[in-house]
Amino acid sequence: MSRPPPMFLTLLSILILGTYFFHLWRAEAALAIPWTPSPDARLFSQRPLPAPIEASFLSSSTTTASKETESQPLSNYALPLKTQGRNIVDQNGKRFKLSSVNWYGASDELFIPGGLDIQHRKAIAKTIKRLGFNSVRMPYSDEMVVKNPTILPHLLAKNPDLMEKRALDVFVACVEALTEEGIAVIVNDHITTATWCCGADPCDASWSNDWLPGVVCKVRQTEEDWIRNWETVMGRLAGNELVIGADLRNEVRGVWGTMPWDRWASAAEKAGNRLLKMKKEWLIIVGGTESGNDLRGARTRPVRLEVEDRVVYSAHVYSWSGWGSLEGRYSKRTYPSFVASMRSNWGYLVEGDVAPVWIGEFGAPSEPGRGDANYWENLMRYLKSIDADFGYWAINPRKPKDDEKETYCLVEDDWVTPVLDYRMKDMTELMRIGHE
Repeated sequence: MSRPPPMFLTLLSILILGTYFFHLWRAEAALAIPWTPSPDARLFSQRPLPAPIEASFLSSSTTTASKETESQPLSNYALPLKTQGRNIVDQNGKRFKLSSVNWYGASDELFIPGGLDIQHRKAIAKTIKRLGFNSVRMPYSDEMVVKNPTILPHLLAKNPDLMEKRALDVFVACVEALTEEGIAVIVNDHITTATWCCGADPCDASWSNDWLPGVVCKVRQTEEDWIRNWETVMGRLAGNELVIGADLRNEVRGVWGTMPWDRWASAAEKAGNRLLKMKKEWLIIVGGTESGNDLRGARTRPVRLEVEDRVVYSAHVYSWSGWGSLEGRYSKRTYPSFVASMRSNWGYLVEGDVAPVWIGEFGAPSEPGRGDANYWENLMRYLKSIDADFGYWAINPRKPKDDEKETYCLVEDDWVTPVLDYRMKDMTELMRIGHE
């Protein structure tokens, strides 16, 4: 039997490959097709935003007064907080559910939380509370701590009392504005070099980079440097009881996803124990590896601290998460496939009543394509089914460096007007589970 000529085999290979890549292109193009909001989402956008649930905040704006003291905020929880199984609870066992939003900027090139040129920090705090979020994740960069520069005046146009202040002073002032509204704060070490996170730069792929050649990294950092930066930041906040925790490092990944869980868990224990020596009441939050999405290692090697009931795990879930797997990114997944991945990565901790997991970052654009909408619908369905603790990325309407529009934002450019769309509808429903 004669063999096909080489030219025929070459043409056949080209045809097969061409068909395969054309299929991939069509599948990717379908993800970007504009999505039409549901009638319920459109109706939500036309109505006033529901009032925040006062009982969900650590302290209420309602005040109580006595003959001995001036009026004080009414506490809704017996602090400090601790963990109990899958929940964060107060001293009486009452669950405190984290319904959080990220307020970023201090981890970026300008060294300060966004919006201080547009609104006073207290106005931003009131906006966050008006949206119903009872807690805020506040990221910082190690470079911000090391340099602690004086902030440029135009960046503080609406906060004149902060003029000529340094970055740490401004950061603390923003935290205090939040806690004065009864909003809990979780501080997050986001990145080493002050910039948008997260790229392929190995200098920022973990909490330390001193194993790299000295000329490579703009900010060179040992593990001890990282812990001391934490002590510097939290030392400024130790007297504030509504600063409830430390999210030790954002999206630990190593070089191209090579970070071993055991190495990260050991570093988290070292840093967590140092912080707990400063204040034993803080929650110590440990994110997953693989850009925050993978907590499978905690099944056999949990993080253990010298103070019990302090560990909260954190996962990040975006539409592009899941890349490199056979099932593909979460934007493409069916609901059963999505849930299977969540349960394998971190859901087992919650569903098995093992430890709290805070979904510290997730988000979607205000005008999503079908892929983003599919991811969002699957995520919300699962988070509602387990009554999850969550932290949306982000409140900010603009990215710091080039004033680029933040498509994931929850407020307009005035930092006051809410974007009432499918995202706020679903998060408002998630906030209300357990409070109805």
